[in-house]
Amino acid sequence: MAQKYLIHIGNSGEDYTCDAELNLLRGMEVLGRRGIPVGCRGGGCGICKVAIQSGSYEARKMSRDCVSAEEEASGVVLACRVFPRGEMSLTVVGKMVKALERGMEKNTGAPVDAPAVPPARPAS
Repeated sequence: MAQKYLIHIGNSGEDYTCDAELNLLRGMEVLGRRGIPVGCRGGGCGICKVAIQSGSYEARKMSRDCVSAEEEASGVVLACRVFPRGEMSLTVVGKMVKALERGMEKNTGAPVDAPAVPPARPAS
């Protein structure tokens, strides 16, 4: 059985557990959680860019167009290319950070990408 680690997203206050065999983004998605913006899922778009505040992880190859070597050395990575190796704390810093923070509902911590409930349609 794979090890699971607690992941904390500072921008949204979200916490979730991520299997060590899943990248941070996929671990969040399989639980139906939100907080890290989702893009291409392959390390090429930069939408899921995060800054690791604490914790250990394994990072796989990611596009230098999205994350420079200097950024990566300082803990800025793509969540789709990072696998937890312990409890972690991170913040979203990518292209979607302003939308994420604008979308936080007052005092609820609901992220911007929370699904909207469509209006009811009359039965035909």
